[in-house]
Amino acid sequence: GEDVKPFTPEKTKEIVMSLQQPAVFCNMVDDWPALHWNVKYLSAVLEGRTIQFRLGLKTVDLVPQFETNCSYVEATLEEFLAWSCGQPSCLSGPFSCYDYSKYWAYADYKYIARIFEDKPEVFQDVRWSDFGFPGRSGKESTLWIGSEGANTPCHLDSYGCNLVLQVQGRKRWHLFPPGDTSFLYPTRIPYEESSIFSKVNISNPDLKRFPEFRNSTAHVVTLSPGQVLLVPRHWWHYVESIDPVTVSINSWIELDADHEARVEEAITRMLVCAIKSAENPSDGDLWLNPTEVEATSHEINLQYLNKAVSAYLKCQKTSVSGQARSSSAGAEQRTNALCKRRRREVGCEPEGCTLLTQDCSTPKAEELQKIPFGPYLIQVLPQSHKTNVMGAVAVESDGRDLLHENEGEHFGKLPCKRKRLLMINDCETAAHQMDSDCSPCTPQTALSTNDLLDSLVNPRVVSLVAQLLLERMRV
Repeated sequence: GEDVKPFTPEKTKEIVMSLQQPAVFCNMVDDWPALHWNVKYLSAVLEGRTIQFRLGLKTVDLVPQFETNCSYVEATLEEFLAWSCGQPSCLSGPFSCYDYSKYWAYADYKYIARIFEDKPEVFQDVRWSDFGFPGRSGKESTLWIGSEGANTPCHLDSYGCNLVLQVQGRKRWHLFPPGDTSFLYPTRIPYEESSIFSKVNISNPDLKRFPEFRNSTAHVVTLSPGQVLLVPRHWWHYVESIDPVTVSINSWIELDADHEARVEEAITRMLVCAIKSAENPSDGDLWLNPTEVEATSHEINLQYLNKAVSAYLKCQKTSVSGQARSSSAGAEQRTNALCKRRRREVGCEPEGCTLLTQDCSTPKAEELQKIPFGPYLIQVLPQSHKTNVMGAVAVESDGRDLLHENEGEHFGKLPCKRKRLLMINDCETAAHQMDSDCSPCTPQTALSTNDLLDSLVNPRVVSLVAQLLLERMRV
C-alpha cells in the first residue's frame, strides 16, 4: 500500500511553529529524492564545478575555532571525496597542503539555488511542503557537506527556527536553551549579522575563564540519515560531523518574532561597526566574519536601523487591525525577496518576552501534553548531568527507539551569493596562522574594545535599547 506519513502537513507545521524545545521527526522524508544526495551523487550532478571549503584543525583547543581562523580552498566534490578517503591523488590537488589526519573540511552555507542555478529541476528533490510550508523546496534551502570533525562554533540564530534534514553520515548537535545565554558568554566578535557566538569551546570548555558554563544544560542528539531536527528559535547549537563524510540540508523558517530581532540586529551592527572602525587596526584583529567582508558605513547602518524600525511598527499596526497573520505563502514571497545568508523577512513580534536570558523556550506541562511525542517525534532531552558536553544522546535511524545514551547553522537578499572569502594560498602560512590564532588568550591587565563591546551589545542590553527606541517611535 501507499506509505502514509506519521503527521499531515498541517499538523507538522503546527508542531514546528509551537514547539519550543528541540525534537527529531522520523519517517517524514522517506519518499524525498533528496535522500539520495550523497557526495558521490552530488559530484556527478555538479559535473566538476568547484565549491569553497573551509578548513580547520582537528586539534581541540580551549577557544572556539571561528571562521576567521580557518583556511579556504576551492575544490570539486570529487577532489573532496578523494581527500576524505585518503586517496593518493590528493597529493597534488587543492587539499594537498592539508593532512586529513590533522584537518577537517566543510562546505557550509551553500545555497542550493545558487550552486544548482543551471539545474533548477533538482530543487523539487527537497519537499518542505510535507512540513506544512507549500512552495518551499530546495530553492529556499542550504546544503552542508563536511568531513569528520567539521564543526560550526556554538552560536544562536537571531531569526527564525531551523529544520535540518540529515542525508549522509551522522552529525552530533549540542543544543542549549535560550535561558542559558548568560552561561555561554555571548559575543559579537567575530561579527556576523544574525549570529551570536559563544566564547566557550563546547568540546573543550575553559572553566577557569568561563565558570558559569557549569550551570548550562546541554541537550545532545546524534542525527542520522532520514531524520529531521527542529531547532527552535534562539536555541544555541554546536554541530560536529562524526562520520567520514556528512551531507545535510536545512531551511530557516520565518517567525513572527523576527521583526523585533531585526531592530536589535540593526542596533548591534551600528555599534559594532562604529566602535571597531574607529579602533586602530591590528594584525590579529579579525573582527568581521568572512561573510561580512567589510564594515558598512554609519549612514548605511542608520538607514538599516530606520528600515527595521519602520517594518516593525508597520507590522504592529497591521496586527492591531487584525491583519497581521498573513499566509505562509505570502510570508515566503517576502522572504524570497529580502534575505541574507539565513536572514528572513517575516511577520511581527507579539507582546511578550524578548530578552534571551529569560527562559521562554520551556513550554508548560499542559502544552507539552498536546505535542504528539512518540516514535515519530522524539524529544531531545537534557543530559542527566550538566556540562558533560562530550556525552551524547542518539536517535536510532529507524526512529522507533527512544533516546538513549550514545557511547563515547536578515535584512538583505535570499537566496544570495555568499561573499567570497579571501583565499589562503600559502599552506605553511595558513597552518601557522591557525595554530597561533587558536591558542588560548593571554591574561589581560586592561579592558579592550572587545571587552566593552561584549557588555555594550550583550543581548540583554540590545533588547532593552530596542524596546526604548520602539517606545520613542510610538510616541
